[in-house]
Amino acid sequence: MDLGIRGRRALVCASSKGLGRGCAEALAAAGVDLVLNGRGAEALEATATAIRDRHGVSVATVAADVATEAGQAALLEAAGAVDILVNNAGGPPPGLWSDWTRDDFIRALDANMLAPIALMKALLPGMIGQGWGRVVNITSQAVKAPIPVLGLSNSARAGLTGYVAGTSRQVARHGVTINNLLPGIHATDRAISLDQGVTKAEGITMEEAKARRAATIPAGRYGTIEEFGAMCAFLCSVHAGFIVGQNILLDGGAVTATL
Repeated sequence: MDLGIRGRRALVCASSKGLGRGCAEALAAAGVDLVLNGRGAEALEATATAIRDRHGVSVATVAADVATEAGQAALLEAAGAVDILVNNAGGPPPGLWSDWTRDDFIRALDANMLAPIALMKALLPGMIGQGWGRVVNITSQAVKAPIPVLGLSNSARAGLTGYVAGTSRQVARHGVTINNLLPGIHATDRAISLDQGVTKAEGITMEEAKARRAATIPAGRYGTIEEFGAMCAFLCSVHAGFIVGQNILLDGGAVTATL
């Protein structure tokens, strides 16, 4: 399927690896020029080189922490006017409700709620002005089914979801869509981190931890960054203009819900 976005320009946050990279790869395959972001310059440049060589699109890079105001400013300066924004940032660590302090919550909000809101506020006017734009926020399945040990993530991402619910309806008339992708467990560094937490807490091996988690997923496996990226690219396409303010699960059926 031709996604109709060849020649568009996208800012993809936290895209040197994992789900962000999956989105960047899929957009590049559709002919979209990219501005990539990551905290580690070496991994970021390696990803940029691989995408340029594979897809022949323009790829700029910004090594910065998107959770900080300085990082956001650097991203916006480098990106300029973009047609597509993919918001993403690493999730906060797991823990117990009794352990989290106010500072822990502020860090979670900065990364997973306030940063994407800041980038949307900065870039939506340009999209509205040209009568076309796409925003995809990578959140979590925890928005629909909170995960007890991920209380920091549950809280911050729920706040972002509420913001998008209202904002998406205000900008849709201008040809701009905002939607959220809610990943379950995918084969990324985040999954490794969560599995390692289980191994330490329960004294089991990584293989046992992965097998136990995979058994909770009806699909029987972890997701891939390629299939996640494909959904992101579709939401950014010309075919998705009537999809507004939605929260789309990519979790292999792990969340048991009708809505």
